[in-house]
Amino acid sequence: MKRVHVAAAVIRGAEGAVLIAKRPLDKHQGGLWEFPGGKVEAGEQVEAALARELLEELAIQVTAARPLIQVRHDYPDKHVLLDVWEVTAFIGEPHGVEGQPLKWVPADELVAYRFPEANRPIVAAARLPQRYLITPDGLSAERLLDGLAQALDADFGLIQLRAPSLSSLDYRSLAERVLALCAGRARVMLKGPLDWASDFPEAGWHLTAEQLRLFDGAARPFAGERWLAASCHDERELELATALGVDFVTLSPVQATASHPDSSPLGWTRVAALLAGFNQPVYLLGGLGEADLAHAVRVGAQGVAAIRSFWPD
Repeated sequence: MKRVHVAAAVIRGAEGAVLIAKRPLDKHQGGLWEFPGGKVEAGEQVEAALARELLEELAIQVTAARPLIQVRHDYPDKHVLLDVWEVTAFIGEPHGVEGQPLKWVPADELVAYRFPEANRPIVAAARLPQRYLITPDGLSAERLLDGLAQALDADFGLIQLRAPSLSSLDYRSLAERVLALCAGRARVMLKGPLDWASDFPEAGWHLTAEQLRLFDGAARPFAGERWLAASCHDERELELATALGVDFVTLSPVQATASHPDSSPLGWTRVAALLAGFNQPVYLLGGLGEADLAHAVRVGAQGVAAIRSFWPD
């Protein structure tokens, strides 16, 4: 069955709200909400197709857009490739030219709407930032909290509390303080035994590669509205992450790092090949920083994860 290539847009409005449209009842997946867009014609560039479709459907002219995520999905009656771009600037006031209902929705409320199954990774990507801050190990609790306060002021919206040298008791105590500090300002991903997860219901969970492999063949460990991520290093671990239904992953190491000197870097070419077959948002990790964001997006990543290069001096 031929795969239908579709250009779709996550359109940002005031305060980051996202524009969604309801599909006509007589169309495939009718009655569900979707991200506006349409079919890419033969020989047409994706960006050109997106601009054409949004002008035809919404009467807006795109002036700033970037790749966000590609999703391949096989329905029983249709195979699709969703080529999704984030539109951050446009001319005109969007309205449903074809009579389709439109709605501006705060990004975090997208999970309350019914989308086609293929759109689930897009909903995740629309809610995630480009930068994923991972805390350095070995800091005192006060130094770490002070650094996090600076990171919050710098608009880091996704933070992983990584502190492998701490005891379980100390990590849990620190997690409580970090969650209180970040409440309403950033999402916090914790690490550790999943037995702890019920004690921190407001936190997401980032699985190690070892934990991910232990979940081979198992169901997702908690409800879909709670963030679940995993550390991946190769194609097999990406497959396990897909099967488990994680919301996003880190892929590493892209380049050589001082923290893992014995790990062979994947390199940009290998990273691009791995991302081409993966449908979830990916943060690239390992020797990267702010200057690598544009390159990461070009090869298909959500953005960059980092410890040293993102941590406030």
